[in-house]
Order: sequence, then structure tokens, then C-alpha cells
Amino acid sequence: MAVAALIVKIMPSSPDIDLGEIKEKAKKNLETEGAQNITFEEKPIAFGLKAIFVKFAWPEEKDTDVAENLLSKIENVSSVSIEDYRRAFG
Repeated sequence: MAVAALIVKIMPSSPDIDLGEIKEKAKKNLETEGAQNITFEEKPIAFGLKAIFVKFAWPEEKDTDVAENLLSKIENVSSVSIEDYRRAFG
């Protein structure tokens, strides 16, 4: 079973949204689909808005649309986009 390394950008719907809650739900949802080694990084965008970048190992046989759909269904998430996709070795 091959593994892919993904980086996904999550944009909250407002600067006032609790990013911790989005991270918690994202981790739970991704783990149910087989994601591993999930880490989060916040980066400022503009006017107090921060994006969440999620890095994780994803089973290569699963379509990335599954991960995008899981994350986009989280409450207070405006958009989700895959920023990087690489085959992981080892």
C-alpha cells in the first residue's frame, strides 16, 4: 500500500472563528479515512484572517477528493484546496 504526503489549505469563513475547533474536527475526520501523522500550521493571510495548513500521510489508493470533501463539510470552513501532493517513500 503506497502512501502520499498531502498539504491541504483550509480557509475559515471569518477571522473570528476558533481555529482550534476546526483543527480538532479535521483531525478526527481525516483519521476516520486512514490519514496518519496529521500536523497543523497557521499562516496569516490578511486582515487578521489565518489559513490552516494540514500536512498528513494519505493512502494513495484513496482519491484526494475524499479528503477535500471531509474538510469542506466542517462548520465555518470557507474553502479547502490541495496545495501539495507527493508520493511518500519509506
